[in-house]
Amino acid sequence: MLLRRATAALPKTLQNLRLYSPAATSALPLETQLDYLPGFPRPDPKHAETILAVPRADSGKNISAKERKAGRVPSIIFEQEDGQHGGNKRLVSVQTNQIRKLVTHMGYSFFLSRIFDVEVRSEIGSDEVVEKVRALPRSIHLHSGSDAPLNVTFIRAPPGTLLKVDIPLVFIGDDVSPGLKKGASLNTIKRTVKFLCPAEIIPPYIEVDLSHLDVGQKLVTGDLKVHPALKLIKSKDEPVVKIAGGRVSDQQKEQAKKDQPKKDQTKK
Repeated sequence: MLLRRATAALPKTLQNLRLYSPAATSALPLETQLDYLPGFPRPDPKHAETILAVPRADSGKNISAKERKAGRVPSIIFEQEDGQHGGNKRLVSVQTNQIRKLVTHMGYSFFLSRIFDVEVRSEIGSDEVVEKVRALPRSIHLHSGSDAPLNVTFIRAPPGTLLKVDIPLVFIGDDVSPGLKKGASLNTIKRTVKFLCPAEIIPPYIEVDLSHLDVGQKLVTGDLKVHPALKLIKSKDEPVVKIAGGRVSDQQKEQAKKDQPKKDQTKK
């Protein structure tokens, strides 16, 4: 038994929102105000942290190296254009320790699907706020050896915008899945799925229920249960997870039968 497929089309209340528009929700009719619904994951308040930043006058390899040496991560805050690459940009630097802590505590994919307040101050230690924006981390580059953040790209996410977000998948129900109980294996095909999300409703993850899957059955992206305001970017028929056949398990059982007499002889 597969999960019910989520509605692919945007609700009528969202049809007046311009894609990646900076319009504020305060200017929208009351019926378009959006919120998380009961039964759907919502961001954990403990990760609602303000990311501190300072302006960066220039870019380049040497500038970036100096910033990293000073304990800062070179960053860019883009305006929305196509939801992936920005137009106007602000060069900033954020604190290495803060970004590293967030990525470590939340996980790489979960960090990239969470909107943060980014507070740009005139300089380190100053109370003068140049700008405060809501922004979504679009990408982060980590050092291959130490996992230290090397650069971070943000995209502005004020209320009223629609953003392309890779939402992490969290698998549940594996302990009661009929197929897995029979010794079949879990073939995880996707770890994230890209959705078009209102800035007000970006789920921290999507639950994938395996509890009804038997051997040979699978779930596709259209089977995922999501908030009706989210729109799937690609085909709804892309596979997410499958309960693979039990050939390996059968081999293990056959080997166990062959080994049984040896064990019995050892006991004697």
